[in-house]
Amino acid sequence: MRISRKGKMVLFVLLLSVVFVSGCSTVPKPGPDSQPAMRQQADLVPEGTRLDVEVYDPLEGFNRGTYRFNYYFDKFIFLPIVSVYQFIMPDYFEDRVSSFIDNVYEFNNFTNNLLQLKFKRTGITLARFAVNTTVGVAGLWDPATKWGMHRQTEDFGQTLGHYGVGHGPFLVLPVLGPSNLRDTTGLVTDAVAFSLAGPPAWVDDDDVTLAFNALTAVDRRKRIPFRYYGTGSPFEYEQIRMLYTKKRELEIAD
Repeated sequence: MRISRKGKMVLFVLLLSVVFVSGCSTVPKPGPDSQPAMRQQADLVPEGTRLDVEVYDPLEGFNRGTYRFNYYFDKFIFLPIVSVYQFIMPDYFEDRVSSFIDNVYEFNNFTNNLLQLKFKRTGITLARFAVNTTVGVAGLWDPATKWGMHRQTEDFGQTLGHYGVGHGPFLVLPVLGPSNLRDTTGLVTDAVAFSLAGPPAWVDDDDVTLAFNALTAVDRRKRIPFRYYGTGSPFEYEQIRMLYTKKRELEIAD
């Protein structure tokens, strides 16, 4: 039985809701002989000590629980899938897939550069897409970068920040990781715009779109070297929170 696009969207939302609730309610407890991966900051920093960077995090308890959930999801589900993908796919073909996905997502870069009135960067993005889609054979190769047309990455979170919208409270999203209220709004807006007006809408095939989204998720995780609780620091949560916030500030200022 073929599921309609609306039905697939409902199933996706339900699945995401299950993941979200699981992240809030199910935080595995360490065994009797195990050392907690991370302790609370208050346990290690004397009272009254000021940190160099403070980030607005009113939902810290929820965010820490979601961060812990993401660790288990990453370790037992996401990373094993990535490992199978890397085992099956030769490096050469992995690179072709990554290049193809980057080319498809030039739609978001073009749209957000245009919304920010960055006309030079908008032109470069359009030229990149044209060159890589033709000379690069549907984006499987990236001759545009070799010819000096570098990728002009922008998203709607950056567009909101460009026009003065504050980042709002820090958030850790289930599966997706660090974010904030502004960037989460931008993430949803980009996803909706991409699905309604981007390349997936040009294809108009639900199965192809679903396969592309799954492949994109695996490819993007493969390219991120970060591993939860891999720093060995008891302040990993605080470090990630600070680094993410500073990184986004620099991207918006660019």
